[in-house]
Amino acid sequence: MTAKQETLAALFGPAQVIPVLTIERLEDAVPLAKALVAGGVRVLEVTLRTPVAIPAAKAIMAGVPEAIVGIGTILNAGNLARAEAIGVKFGISPGATPELLKAAAASGLPFAPGIATASELMQALAHGFNLVKFFPAEQSGGINALRALAGPFPDARFCPTGGIGEANAKGWLSEPNVVAVGGSWLCPAAEIRSGNWAGITAICQRTMKSLKPA
Repeated sequence: MTAKQETLAALFGPAQVIPVLTIERLEDAVPLAKALVAGGVRVLEVTLRTPVAIPAAKAIMAGVPEAIVGIGTILNAGNLARAEAIGVKFGISPGATPELLKAAAASGLPFAPGIATASELMQALAHGFNLVKFFPAEQSGGINALRALAGPFPDARFCPTGGIGEANAKGWLSEPNVVAVGGSWLCPAAEIRSGNWAGITAICQRTMKSLKPA
């Protein structure tokens, strides 16, 4: 495992759950991050799905220093460079082209490329990435698919995302090759739009409590 991948594992492992944040209004960024942190969720993935994603990430880093901010939905080398330029702690992609893998390998930013197949995982491993995002996790065969990948790729580690929620997160996290899981259930779009920050904190608290050993 490279130093960058070790850094990523050290962030993701203790976090267990990485919320996938789609922020539509810049003014929501800081209160949303504060609500997540209050619920025990500190490692945050701000996705590049909206025009305010980069300003939102910068606002969170400035206004919520307890949060550990990364950028998700990185689709190309340009996205990667933008993420690295603002000083986020990590990057994540839903998939990976050869160009993106090459750029990420040369970058100083800890990065998890997205994979859904054995061939894609082989490409990621060839570029030095053995901690990857398994996406879309449930739709790509779920836990059985992940267990199948464990055989030929015993050193690969995963952050499954896609179809994971409060009901099945613990099952995914019990897999030995899973470092953390990602998902948007911690911060439903309706709760963000209505500004129900206390509700989001409650979801986080309930989820984190459910993941602790009995």
